[in-house]
Amino acid sequence: MENFIAWAFGTSSNTNSLGNQFRQKRMIFFKNQLDRIPKPIKILDIGGYEEFWINAGLTDRSGIHITILNLESSKTKHKNLISVKGNATNLSAYSDNSFDIAFSNSVIEHLYNSDQQVKMAYEIMRVGKYHYVQTPNKYFIIEPHYLLPYFQFIPKSIRFYILTKTKFSRFKKWSSNEAQQYLDEIHLLSEKDMKELFPSSKLTKEKFMGMTKSFVVHNFEI
Repeated sequence: MENFIAWAFGTSSNTNSLGNQFRQKRMIFFKNQLDRIPKPIKILDIGGYEEFWINAGLTDRSGIHITILNLESSKTKHKNLISVKGNATNLSAYSDNSFDIAFSNSVIEHLYNSDQQVKMAYEIMRVGKYHYVQTPNKYFIIEPHYLLPYFQFIPKSIRFYILTKTKFSRFKKWSSNEAQQYLDEIHLLSEKDMKELFPSSKLTKEKFMGMTKSFVVHNFEI
């Protein structure tokens, strides 16, 4: 039972979890595109972290240079990765097409509102010759941040009560600050939303048991 819980409900940073299995399948496509782009390749990972690229097997890879941008920078262990401080909605430090690929995985839904998401989408398309953006589907049966069915459609006050007074979400009681932060910042996107944000991009659907779990938009030539 303990192993099943770790597999089904563990975060995608857990290499044995279901979430990580989806991520690894996703990255097969991405790495295939890398093989088609002349090296050296400069990637801007917006909102990511070093462990993601370790798990993807792209650390210390010759000809691939990854800049990880977050609200705060951190130390990196691998020579082809650097961490910088920045804001996803304002990448004015970088000129147009200054990266071969602008990359983002499960970040754009953390921007509080649609106006901020519009800004991030614009900046992604501006600084990257190519882009690759993944986000959970707003209408998937399980809300991925809380792992509760259709939790995203419950009034916020009730969600706050469930998070802080029960252990229904991820088998824990959330602190008031943590619960409020997540409830404020998570703004899930639908297929229509993603098509409006990235109108010239290709959209693919990640399926689970016949249902759309998440979306990926990209402009790779396939």
